[in-house]
Amino acid sequence: MIKHIIGCLAGGLLYAGSGFGAEQVATPASDIRHASEWEFSVTPYLWAPALSGKVSHRGLPVIDVDTSFDQIFDNLDFAAMLTGDARKGRYSLFGDLIYAKVGAQGDTPRGVVATSADVHSKTFTGLLGAGYSVLDQSPHSLDVVAGLRIWSVDTDITLKGARLNGRKSSDGATWVDAVVGVRGGYVFTPKLYATGWGLVGAGGANADWDVGIGIGYNISKSFSATVGYRALGVDYSAGGFKFDAVLHGPMAGLTIRF
Repeated sequence: MIKHIIGCLAGGLLYAGSGFGAEQVATPASDIRHASEWEFSVTPYLWAPALSGKVSHRGLPVIDVDTSFDQIFDNLDFAAMLTGDARKGRYSLFGDLIYAKVGAQGDTPRGVVATSADVHSKTFTGLLGAGYSVLDQSPHSLDVVAGLRIWSVDTDITLKGARLNGRKSSDGATWVDAVVGVRGGYVFTPKLYATGWGLVGAGGANADWDVGIGIGYNISKSFSATVGYRALGVDYSAGGFKFDAVLHGPMAGLTIRF
């Protein structure tokens, strides 16, 4: 089971909802699109990611890890996130911070030097970007966005079985990627809305992507709650360190607008 889950996250995604772990705020178009003042929100949320993909260190075989949905909470050790968004008229600035410590079990190819492995990953990502709304005078939202994401990943691998049984290795890397994409939401009723996002990019990594979808409910003018699912992936390989992986799992948040 989960050893520790601390999901106290501050910051938020204003109105646009965004693909950074927050939710869509359904407010009248006339109050949003040509606002003369900056608008802000704060969104504490919890994202419970599992780890799937391929990891390796110099001199070690590639480890295939795949965490099933029912193992997400068993392998999550710690998660903390912070998002923030500010909007004025059609323009927005946003940031997203994620720290996740997860474990997984993996297999080695052919099982010659080792048959399996325990993998523990500590992942930090920080995203800073800007957006522009392509919709005007609409209760719905659609923003085109661009930004930079920094990654810092450390993995610990313990091999099991065969000739390398018990061998342990730790390695890590830090890099920056540029990303572009869209984020937005659809208002069903004054209370109920959907939000979603998609980002793709590259730079230090061969590929970097982030997608998610959520359903939200406006509790009042100042508060709304959202549940959804997010997947954040990256393909990085340099100097013998490989992290070609996806962090994916359910999320839930509470937005406070001011």
